[in-house]
Amino acid sequence: MEVDSVFYTDRSGRITSNPLLDQLPSYQSLLYRRKSSTSGTKRRSSSRGRLSSSGSGKWGLSTFSRRGEKQKGQTEQRPIRELAKTMAEKRRDKTQRLEEDRELSSWRQWKQSTGRYLRRLKDDVQEWLSSLQLWRGDIHLIEGMFGTGILSYFSFLRFLVMLNLIIFLLMFSFVMLPIIIAPYASGNATYNQNDGSECSVYPSSARRGLVIFHEHITDLLSGGGFLEQTYLFYGYYKVDKIHFPKITYNLPLAYLLATIAYLFLSLIWIVKRSAAGFKRNLIQDEDRFQSFCNKIFAGWDFCITNENAAKLKRSSLLYELRTDLEEERIKQKIADRTRKEKCRIYLIRLILNLFVIGVLAGCFYSIYVATIFSQEAQLNDLKENFIMALIYEYLPSIVITLANFITPLVFSVIINFEDYSPAFEIRFTLIRCVFMRLTSIGVLLFSLWSQITKCEEEPCKCGYNHVLYSCWETRVGQEMYKLTIFDFIIIVAVTIFVEFPRKLIVKYGECGLAKWWGQQEFGIPQNVLEIVYGQTICWIGTFYCPMLPAICTIKYFFIFYIKKLSLMKNCRPATRPFRASSSNFFFLGVLLIGLALACLPVTVSVAQINCSQACGPFVNYTTSWMVMPTVVSQQSEKVQKLLVALSSEAFAVSFFVFTCLAMFYVIALAGAHKRVINQLREQLAMEGRDKRFLIQKLCQAQRLSAVKSPVSKSQPRSSSRSSLSYHTSFSSNFNDAVFLAHPPPDSSTHV
Repeated sequence: MEVDSVFYTDRSGRITSNPLLDQLPSYQSLLYRRKSSTSGTKRRSSSRGRLSSSGSGKWGLSTFSRRGEKQKGQTEQRPIRELAKTMAEKRRDKTQRLEEDRELSSWRQWKQSTGRYLRRLKDDVQEWLSSLQLWRGDIHLIEGMFGTGILSYFSFLRFLVMLNLIIFLLMFSFVMLPIIIAPYASGNATYNQNDGSECSVYPSSARRGLVIFHEHITDLLSGGGFLEQTYLFYGYYKVDKIHFPKITYNLPLAYLLATIAYLFLSLIWIVKRSAAGFKRNLIQDEDRFQSFCNKIFAGWDFCITNENAAKLKRSSLLYELRTDLEEERIKQKIADRTRKEKCRIYLIRLILNLFVIGVLAGCFYSIYVATIFSQEAQLNDLKENFIMALIYEYLPSIVITLANFITPLVFSVIINFEDYSPAFEIRFTLIRCVFMRLTSIGVLLFSLWSQITKCEEEPCKCGYNHVLYSCWETRVGQEMYKLTIFDFIIIVAVTIFVEFPRKLIVKYGECGLAKWWGQQEFGIPQNVLEIVYGQTICWIGTFYCPMLPAICTIKYFFIFYIKKLSLMKNCRPATRPFRASSSNFFFLGVLLIGLALACLPVTVSVAQINCSQACGPFVNYTTSWMVMPTVVSQQSEKVQKLLVALSSEAFAVSFFVFTCLAMFYVIALAGAHKRVINQLREQLAMEGRDKRFLIQKLCQAQRLSAVKSPVSKSQPRSSSRSSLSYHTSFSSNFNDAVFLAHPPPDSSTHV
């Protein structure tokens, strides 16, 4: 009888009361719990506890046998190369499987061979698809040289490239492609004509006569001039309907649904990718002891092949351990604070946070003033020369970039006086930087809309300021276009004119200050905030500039190679580590915040602000959303009733109740899983105590046998079968089992 447990047998092989097992910590703990919970069934609980204490104190022999059979069946189904065994064991298993296959019927043999062929085909297809992955070789090279932390940034960049490509294909297929193919597919396009009213006048911004070369550059960088009346911006899509031979294509409806679709698609994709990272991050942050064990025993990144990267990884692990110990010290310090010290630190934090709010308010006011001045300068044509024209065009972008550069430096200095733990310092500083970067876009849009909805005579005759903004959607699209272009220019300029000269000064300079300054660090959070800022602009601007996702795809494509070159040649990895498991969740969490911020202005412009009556597909509607009820009113009566029922309050309340019930079920399930996890953790701790107890008993028995060895040598060895023995099997930890011989149970010499 072979079991992975400690058991006591009599002559018939039955498990009976075992004095040694009764001393196990797991059994004593279980007995204490059952005594406190149920007193009437104490005897039955004790017998069940004895049976289960032989493993971990909770599992019986039948459970182990069933689990062993199940694991054995799963092992037999898996391919041999996936088994965690040595090559000799794999060869032996392969020979055994081949012998077993010969004994099967022809039908079973054919079935197994077909299954193996399909598995190989699936593996080959997956390997071929993975070989087609974008930047596969480059990312493997980066992973080998710098580890998984920096790898996560470039993987995140690849994800944004694919996301923007999908968004562009969505907008191109449903908005641009029907207009392009209409002349070639016998399609008759119906355009929104100018009705002669004051609101429908849209003056052309194209330059006439002799155009100087630098004016083309200005138009290319600002989105005005010859680019304004192209597929790039909202105002070009004046088509109302396209009549194909068998179908009528409603372009306004397609434009609105494509906008909703790309936002919803982005949400689903981000949530799906962040789910795994959230679970891993939750497990890692829950138990500090587990975090120590992971760093010490499983913290090394075996993908590293570069010696410098290995040294850096070693210092990173040391830094993480020091950080964790510092956090424990700070927690103890916080617990030992007196009331006077608490009041002092809270007062300091209040003053510093008020200062941070003042800094943010100053930045936002500067962005507001710069946006209004830029708009007035462009409308009044205050262009002294080529350089001043570009400055007026890009003044909001310049101010936003300066604010995004200065505020992180201020926040990093302030956080040192707030007495937080090192890990919380990093998170809190990043939260402030995220708020600054993303809110600056909101302030820019608020400044634009304050100008768009403000008229000399209130209320506005057309619902917006048609005198200054005859096509305000195109103007917003131009601002988003300029932010995207300027962001790319700044990234390239910093790489060429800041990081590269700094590398040369540090490498070849003899100055001690230059050596102390050191190379530029490749800060993962800061680089991620850059591309999240650009992606938020892309989400907002796609409604006003449908070609913006294609521009962002090209932009991120070049940024990948720029950042790779900068990492390889100019920068060094950051001394403060950033784990891949937590960084992936952080990246996607910040991206989710950017998506939520992007949905707000798009929703307001679609549902609240009046559409331009001089351009775009929604000329015949008050707001962009009005196309939905108009299309619904043109459907059949049954479809209208169905849609009205789906949009009614009764359906909304029912759906809300169902969602709440599902949420409560998920919460209850999560609570049950958490209790099971806690029980398993207790079981693991109990396993350790049981093994320690048994090893102590083993050492005691060995010492006793060593003392009695001279006496036992002079006596003949007894081989009586009537003697009882404890069989202590450590098969899970040791290669050989240990057998301890003891007197019969009626004796009073139990250990």
